[in-house]
Amino acid sequence: MATPRIRTEIQVMFFDTDCAGVVHNIAYLRFIEVARTLLGQQIGMGLDDMSRTKEYPVVVRTEIDYQRPATLGDTLIVDGWLDSFSQAKFWCAFELRRRGDDTLLVKSRQSLALVRMPEGRPVRLPAVWRDEYSELATVGR
Repeated sequence: MATPRIRTEIQVMFFDTDCAGVVHNIAYLRFIEVARTLLGQQIGMGLDDMSRTKEYPVVVRTEIDYQRPATLGDTLIVDGWLDSFSQAKFWCAFELRRRGDDTLLVKSRQSLALVRMPEGRPVRLPAVWRDEYSELATVGR
């Protein structure tokens, strides 16, 4: 099966920027959060799924490289994909580009664990991932 991927557009708003019209570093994490939520729909972790199962992906680590600034009024193209996984964690990767000139602004990766609430207990990732996304599995490589 193909690697789960999403693409979405986000308009940079005034509240995303500082007084010079440059996007705050924390705003990029919100843009990534939007993309990760949309990606979750594809990998069985949509909002309805999480509400039903009480299992939630929890960010364990974020790596982010700021390469160029986005500015007020920019439209950003955010690409996200499932990058790799083990039994208990998975990595999603993201790239943010400016629409129009396709400038790479940000590269990011996040590691997540699946946690059952309200107990707060980690759970294994779905067994079906081994078949559907076998090329992304890191166990046994």
